[in-house]
Amino acid sequence: MAVEKDPRGDGEYINSLARGLSVLRAFTKERPEMTLSEVAAVTELSPAVARRCLHTLIHLGYVGRNGKLFLLQPDVISFASAYLESMNVEEIVRPHLQEVRDKTGDSSSLAVLSHGDILYLVHVSTNRMIRLAAGVGTRFPAYATSLGRVLLAWQSPEFIDDYLHKTAFRAFTDRTTTSATKMRQILKQVRNDAYASVQDELDYGIVSVSVPVLNENGVILAAINCSTATTRITQKVMVRTRLALLREAARHIELELRRYPILAHSVGR
Repeated sequence: MAVEKDPRGDGEYINSLARGLSVLRAFTKERPEMTLSEVAAVTELSPAVARRCLHTLIHLGYVGRNGKLFLLQPDVISFASAYLESMNVEEIVRPHLQEVRDKTGDSSSLAVLSHGDILYLVHVSTNRMIRLAAGVGTRFPAYATSLGRVLLAWQSPEFIDDYLHKTAFRAFTDRTTTSATKMRQILKQVRNDAYASVQDELDYGIVSVSVPVLNENGVILAAINCSTATTRITQKVMVRTRLALLREAARHIELELRRYPILAHSVGR
């Protein structure tokens, strides 16, 4: 999570802003509270710089303090709220995912690619309990999910090469694909099939199928999925019965995004 100094090389990059944002991103589900030294280690900033960032964020109301531990404050939600409200993501996308959920009983989501992860922007859940919960803002490694494989498969060969070279593949289960060579083959197949399906790779008992959301030029903007428990349905049956519904929903979302180009430009950055 090291912060590069002026990676653009044009003098328009503000290093102090990048450092402050890296401190905010350092807090996760696994690291809800951290000491100064822990923040410095995670961000690869010096303790002095990390301390200045933390105290500035405390002053602005985005970080709080509990003794020697630092933690996020509720005001950080304002960033996500501003995005969702200004882009009308829920209003544009949710009705189509809701229809998929109502017809299948599966949860349905839209996600984009973000720093090697999938990032959920819209999620329509079911009342069924699964081991791995998801919601707006949830992130998972792209390689272990059907959403991520779709989002990766439509990237340029150079992007895929860089992703496979830099990614530290982790086995979440004994079925997780951790070979870059095999992942490259999988992504080629996903591109050919125009969908991806994954079972038991991010966690046991979860099966999903995903399709791309493209712009009028065939450039990927996002991906949508159905996801449910393997106790309900097999992977083969899920693909056979859900794929057409997902593709129809994707077409409707693509048409909506053409009516709202600002959102299409945002998710397709």
